[in-house]
Amino acid sequence: MSYNFKSKKIIISAGASGIGWATAKECLEKGAKVFLCDIDLKSINKLKKHPLNNKRLFSFHCDASNENDVINFFKEIKKKTQKIDALINNVGVAGPTGTMDKLKTKDWEQTLKINVISHFIFSKLAIPMLKKNKGGSVVNLSSTAGIFGFPLRSPYSASKWAVVGMTKTLAMELGKFKIRVNAICPGTVKGDRMGRVIRDKAKFLKISKKAVESEFVSMTSLNTWVYEKDIGNMCCYLISDESSRISGQVVGVDGNTLRMH
Repeated sequence: MSYNFKSKKIIISAGASGIGWATAKECLEKGAKVFLCDIDLKSINKLKKHPLNNKRLFSFHCDASNENDVINFFKEIKKKTQKIDALINNVGVAGPTGTMDKLKTKDWEQTLKINVISHFIFSKLAIPMLKKNKGGSVVNLSSTAGIFGFPLRSPYSASKWAVVGMTKTLAMELGKFKIRVNAICPGTVKGDRMGRVIRDKAKFLKISKKAVESEFVSMTSLNTWVYEKDIGNMCCYLISDESSRISGQVVGVDGNTLRMH
């Protein structure tokens, strides 16, 4: 569908590459103003040279798990606008690979801090700006690991289930303000992050990366990868006026996952 985002102002965390940048591009192409941040300074510096930077694209270096960094990011946004139409909580990490008895507490804590606490911080700061807008949309990136168990990836799965719980709760809290909150559960998304997951699982199981990759693809009834643009397209739908009656939902963009092992 062709959406007109000309008047929309959208915040995207971890937006300089991967799913975040694929989503940002879709929003920019539809006319939106996009405020994005990323911990990857190299990617941010690359975006500074983008022809739309400082016109409709505003990119900032920010560690999404550092509350002071996020507060400063929002201060920069408020120099441009006091209200927004949408927040896309995209930031996340794969976390460690291994059985639970072998994992380190610090790795669990870091995974939860980035995948859950960051979403809380961004949402907390964005909600007043959405209320000033008298409505809007929050899209949280969960995962099919947020609706299935995921052997060897317990902290990741736990964090993504937490995102689903936060989504449904926040949808109930914000409905009276005409603010919708939904979660997207990507499946096996082709890209750098999934490449690292495949590498780590292959190393742990002492099998080839090709075997792990084939196993991941076979987990879906469509027997296919999902692409970053697929997630960007769903984000655009969930922040568009066409989805104005959709809230509290968990939407799989995954080729229909059948299993996670």
